[in-house]
Amino acid sequence: MAMVLDAVIGKVVDELLSSVVEMKNRALKFKSTLERLEKTLQSLAPLINQIDELNKKLDRPAKETERLIKQMKDGKELVLKCCDQDKIQWWNCCYKKAEYQEQLEELDGEIRRFFELDLRAQDARNGLEALLEIKEFRAEFRSVGLRNERIELRGVCLPPQPPGFTVGLDGPLNELKKRLLNDEVSVSVVTVTGSGGSGKSTLAKRFCWDEQVKGKFKDNILFITFAKTPKLNAIVQKLFQHTGYQVPDFQSDEDMFNQLEQLMKQIVKNGPILLVLDDVWLGSESLVDNFVFEIPNYKILVTSRFAIGRFGHPFVLKPLSEANAINLFKHSASLTKSNSDIPDDVVKEIVRGCSGSPLALRVSGRSLSNEPQIVWLNRARELSAGGTILDSNTDILSCLQKSLDVLDPKSMECFRDLGLFPEDQRIPVAALVDMWAELRNDDDATAMERIYKLVNLNLADIIVTRKVASGTIDYNYHYVTQHGLLRDLAIRNNSQEPEDKRNRLIIDTSANNLPSWWTSETEYHIAAHVLSISTDEAFPSKWCNLQPTQVEAFVLNLREKKCILPMFMKKMNKLKVLIITNYDFYQAELENFELLDHLSSLKRIRLEKVLIPFLGKTIVQLKNLQKCSFFMCNVNEAFKNCTIQDSEIFPNLVEINFDYCDMVELPNVISYIVSLKKVSITNCHKLSALHEGIGKLVNLESLRLSSCSGLLKLPDSITNIHRLKFLDISGCISLSHLPDNVGELEKLENLNMRGCSSISELPSSVMDLEGLKHVVCDEETAEKWEPFRAILSDLRIEVVQEDFNLDFLYNQ
Repeated sequence: MAMVLDAVIGKVVDELLSSVVEMKNRALKFKSTLERLEKTLQSLAPLINQIDELNKKLDRPAKETERLIKQMKDGKELVLKCCDQDKIQWWNCCYKKAEYQEQLEELDGEIRRFFELDLRAQDARNGLEALLEIKEFRAEFRSVGLRNERIELRGVCLPPQPPGFTVGLDGPLNELKKRLLNDEVSVSVVTVTGSGGSGKSTLAKRFCWDEQVKGKFKDNILFITFAKTPKLNAIVQKLFQHTGYQVPDFQSDEDMFNQLEQLMKQIVKNGPILLVLDDVWLGSESLVDNFVFEIPNYKILVTSRFAIGRFGHPFVLKPLSEANAINLFKHSASLTKSNSDIPDDVVKEIVRGCSGSPLALRVSGRSLSNEPQIVWLNRARELSAGGTILDSNTDILSCLQKSLDVLDPKSMECFRDLGLFPEDQRIPVAALVDMWAELRNDDDATAMERIYKLVNLNLADIIVTRKVASGTIDYNYHYVTQHGLLRDLAIRNNSQEPEDKRNRLIIDTSANNLPSWWTSETEYHIAAHVLSISTDEAFPSKWCNLQPTQVEAFVLNLREKKCILPMFMKKMNKLKVLIITNYDFYQAELENFELLDHLSSLKRIRLEKVLIPFLGKTIVQLKNLQKCSFFMCNVNEAFKNCTIQDSEIFPNLVEINFDYCDMVELPNVISYIVSLKKVSITNCHKLSALHEGIGKLVNLESLRLSSCSGLLKLPDSITNIHRLKFLDISGCISLSHLPDNVGELEKLENLNMRGCSSISELPSSVMDLEGLKHVVCDEETAEKWEPFRAILSDLRIEVVQEDFNLDFLYNQ
């Protein structure tokens, strides 16, 4: 009976396939679905023939195929009904179309699941060839002393079939081939990493089923899913079972992996081995070491949503391009040119909400498949109004949420802080450092470590716009970016409590989308310690009557030409960090800047792309202010006509930074802020000179003048800064010489003069720089230092090439 049934399988499949081919061009409303069903049946034809041949010799339970035969017979009738749909009364047509469409897709899915999950395992179990190979393996393994007691099922580690339709994987696939198929490359372990749902496992499956890969590794492709809590004993047992060899009784973990190594050495005699360890989680990466053996022609492919650097630089799977994302979404939603009445702008809006995530695109597409146009329009409208895909798809949310389960409490807080900044914008690491220094007492090194932890967990990306010298902690050229869905996840994690109870309150007023409680009359009390408000050109400039008495960090994101700072800032008695960033093309003019008088606890200010008014208006001492940073700001008015008395506004200022600022000269008033320990003036190309008064900064330890291309000379008074340890004049291409008495900087330890091509010679006093340990320069300048190396015995010269990276400006 079993043999008869299996013979029938081939027959009914042929009949169904013939009906599909004949009717697909007649039932136009179902053409795309019928074409997909046709492709499924054609791809399974060789497997079906193989099953028919093998089962002439072997028995198996009839119940395994009875249900499928009935479904395919019913499927043939269904295809004929689809062709006759035009005969159905018009009032019943839409209902029947939806019903038939659903039944066709269900049939296609049932056939795929049956043959992929059931018959392949049965083929491996029942094939006569498999039984013969088992006997041969038993004989061979006896010769190497491996224990064997019983025969297990073969094929349990076969690679799963990839989805029938994929996009954007050709490039990554070719990159994996370069790394794993090239015999000249000694790499034995390659890791693929990316955020949850980015297609890592799909890429691994496609790699395993690629003809070129199969041609090299043949039957020696082993696929293991590690998952969150891997059981090594079970994994090793599967590997033995897959080869058809009986599982030994392992005496210990050491014995288990010793025998696994012997197994691999035996398998490799028949050809190269590819072992895929899929979905390795954080904390399990060390377990991968147990599968690494010094065996020629033995390769391992690891996929993980967490970057594993121990096996070399991982291959990072990025989000899909817009074109690929649209193709995948349309396929998942069964959209074709002939049957779609969904406007392109609606499709693009929904695709944009998926942020290039294959998982989100598939799930969203399937959820909208065959839905009326009104459902599509509503979904697009929700997303354009600031909604997120996570609100409507729990599968996507669950997948991404798992990535957060490995975070410790402090790292979770850092991840949530990334949601304080606007979507699709780079986040300056300097801004994060300022926040975390005051909110969590993190120093610069600890803050950078936290950021790289999020990067390694694929919860963020980092962009470095310019290389810095080795051994230097410099985050001024570092920016964090975040996948759109991950940002949505961060905001969602911040929004689990009522707004007035949240520790971190994020308000986005873009397109005049104001909260219901936003009013200038009624007081609204919040408990938040961190407040983020985003505005745009539609903002009415009428602030609410917020009571932010507990706020310690205020992030104000602008996209307008003029901003009136909110009066409720007067209530921020505990504010320590103020970050104001303008994302518009032009600099924004700030009004009400004198509100800073009321921020007595303020320690750090960071302003980006704003016109700073005259600081002399601030008449109250900001006695706790320790750091000021100005990025792409117009500061000419800020310090214009400032007097010595104005410097007393900042009695405890320790650090001041100017980057890409329109500044002709360093304001003289800064020379009187003697509390300064760090001064950074970078990329200020109009700066031609430093005031001689800079020599009064007797406590200064770090002076950075990087890429000030118009700077002609350093003042001689700079040698009065006897505590100076770090001097950076890299990229100062107009600087012609160092001060003659530069040797008086007896505390100087690090000097970066990369790209100072106009300095023709060094003054002889450099031999007095006894504390100098590290000089960074180009090859030509290094030659000028050679005569002094015998005297400066501790000096290390690092030769680097100039790095002109304008990527940041393009993205601005």
